[in-house]
Amino acid sequence: MPGYAIKNLRELTDSAADSSLGIAARFARGPLETDHLGVSLLNYQPGVRSPMAHTHREQEEVYVVLAGSGRIRLGDEVCELRPWDAVRVSPETVRAFEADGSGMEILAIGSDRPEGGDGERAADTWIAEGETAGA
Repeated sequence: MPGYAIKNLRELTDSAADSSLGIAARFARGPLETDHLGVSLLNYQPGVRSPMAHTHREQEEVYVVLAGSGRIRLGDEVCELRPWDAVRVSPETVRAFEADGSGMEILAIGSDRPEGGDGERAADTWIAEGETAGA
């Protein structure tokens, strides 16, 4: 096996293709045969919100907005996102996305994770402005 791999993220299988949620998700950890990181391309159609929020037990992630804009839930906060914003998220921080009227394309980069993954669904997907999670 060579010491490198090249894959076009847009040509990877859309893992959410059977979903009517308005989200495309292309995960490259397997196709790139990485040992220590994951790379994913996420596309949210205009006005679409993540159907669930999540945390991780161990994996830190960075999200980079490539195109479009929207918002991200980070714990009890909702922050605006625009192209080329990079967001580092610690494993235990709840996160979820919402695209605005232009949609949003995100590159997600994750660190090492246990075999089989370590994502955990959060109780609340989204929070209204001024609320806190679980309220």
